[in-house]
Amino acid sequence: MRHHDRLDTAATGRVHSIETFGTMDGPGIRFVLFLQGCALRCRYCHNPDTWDTSAGREMDVEAVLAEIEPYLDYYRQSGGGITISGGEPTLQAPFVAALLRAAKHRYGLHTAIDSSGFCEPAHAEACGLLDAADLVLLDLKMMDAARHEDLTTQPNERILRFARHLSDTGRRMWIRHVLIPGVTDRREDLLALGRFIGTLRGVDKLELLPYHRMGVYKWQQLGIPYTLEGVQEPTQREIERAKRIIEEGRQEASRTGCTASSGPRIPQYGA
Repeated sequence: MRHHDRLDTAATGRVHSIETFGTMDGPGIRFVLFLQGCALRCRYCHNPDTWDTSAGREMDVEAVLAEIEPYLDYYRQSGGGITISGGEPTLQAPFVAALLRAAKHRYGLHTAIDSSGFCEPAHAEACGLLDAADLVLLDLKMMDAARHEDLTTQPNERILRFARHLSDTGRRMWIRHVLIPGVTDRREDLLALGRFIGTLRGVDKLELLPYHRMGVYKWQQLGIPYTLEGVQEPTQREIERAKRIIEEGRQEASRTGCTASSGPRIPQYGA
């Protein structure tokens, strides 16, 4: 047994909150654990209260498993499982890996992480995080490097490298993209996203997540200026347009032979 395959139910992490009936964070009904800490400062973030790595409460793996147990029938019967979100789960990679291994070993649950990908692949591999996750929900925010930094305060090279590593090592992915009118919906940006997705293996689904304002009150409570004031949620027509453009880019990558050697699976689209 490799060192990172060992069960460690005493491993601890800093937790923001728990959702026991999640339906938007992977297949089926899911236990969703939101962790503290994120290096990105996305201008549309609906959980800015998760940014602080020192906030929240400390929990060990055993305590989280105890929270899962009363709802196991829902997760199993629906084909669901456990998803670790945030914040950014890779910031607490050893804890997340230990928790996912334990949930799989004790309860046989499907495991997933919801990540921005702002993580060096070697870091995620060293503790066995990617081996412990059956699925990575990967949020690709912007392909243009400068615009990505303006949107999130961080460059995107590490994120794209993480995505490429998932593809090269045969991990399963759902790609997520937040559609913000006037910000992330430019034709050239959506085409670039589609072209990149077209080069990846293991992409089972693309989820277009409509921008919403439900977290704006948190920015106000924290005293942080909200720079997207006045931006409206996308219409269904705008969502369908974005899907078409992304698919156009993905098909272009296929025609030009830029796809991975074995070819990507055609992703399912969702909003």
